[in-house]
Amino acid sequence: MESNLSSVASGATVKSARCVLFAYHDSGYACMNALLKMGAPIAALFTHRDDSHEEIWWRSCAELAARHGVPVHIDESIEAVAATIGALKPSIIYSFSYRHLIPESVLELASHGAFNLHPSLLPAYRGRAPVNWVLVNGERETGVTLHHMVARADAGDIVGQRAVAIDDSDNALTLYHKLVPLGVELIDELHPKIVAGNAPRRKMEIAKGSYFGRRRPDDGRIDWRWPARRIFNLVRAVTHPYPGAFCFAGGRKLLVWEAKIGAEDGPCGEPGKVVREMAEGALEIAAGEGSVMVKVAQFEGGVEGIAREALSQSARVKDTIQFD
Repeated sequence: MESNLSSVASGATVKSARCVLFAYHDSGYACMNALLKMGAPIAALFTHRDDSHEEIWWRSCAELAARHGVPVHIDESIEAVAATIGALKPSIIYSFSYRHLIPESVLELASHGAFNLHPSLLPAYRGRAPVNWVLVNGERETGVTLHHMVARADAGDIVGQRAVAIDDSDNALTLYHKLVPLGVELIDELHPKIVAGNAPRRKMEIAKGSYFGRRRPDDGRIDWRWPARRIFNLVRAVTHPYPGAFCFAGGRKLLVWEAKIGAEDGPCGEPGKVVREMAEGALEIAAGEGSVMVKVAQFEGGVEGIAREALSQSARVKDTIQFD
């Protein structure tokens, strides 16, 4: 009986704390849905309009908000609507996969604090595209961090974290899907504590971490002189729904969508040279150390398919079997 009364009291407290959300992408959808399920009142959602140049695969925060009668603001200047946010008198401000820095003047409007969910184990991988960067750099673990927002990006005190292992079978999309439920776990556990004013808090030791900026198109270029694992990590870090790793073969841009490590040690031939064709259509290509099995590829403007078939589209490549 005592436990039931405690649960009811906790729920009533959660339902009294007005939230303003800055949310986008699948993580934003999942965390907003978690708040709605526990009865947290969401006064407004600030989100982004989908970019037609991106491969859209995630659930829409705007549609979720509309189904629950939450006012939606799309791509509005935060500075321009600061007065609107102030009038909402938010207890808590949350940022879930929101793509802009929220001004300190807006953060200060939340009486219980403003919090961001970042997809890395802060202070490591502060900044942009951490899911891609951890794969590029061959990390074996990552996670999510709920932290206080301050004027500086990803620098406020840590409230909670969850970690997850990175396997060789992971790419950016599968790893992202591992992180989304971890963020929901943090919100389920910590939102009631934030409302009650007893959430944990520890200083962010920025000097012990790292910062990575936005990835540029040229960051996806493969150098076949690299070790096999480095090439493999790049391919899986930027495969679909991202723009893809690439090189040039026969003077044409070739996108590599799927690969695995053939050998990790020792020379297997001249870097970039196809050393053998596999029965299933994969091509083993020599790297600076070891080799990479290219399984799925596509010439720019061509059809994506099994590597051997993709390369057969160019007689010059077929004759030279050499990557530029």
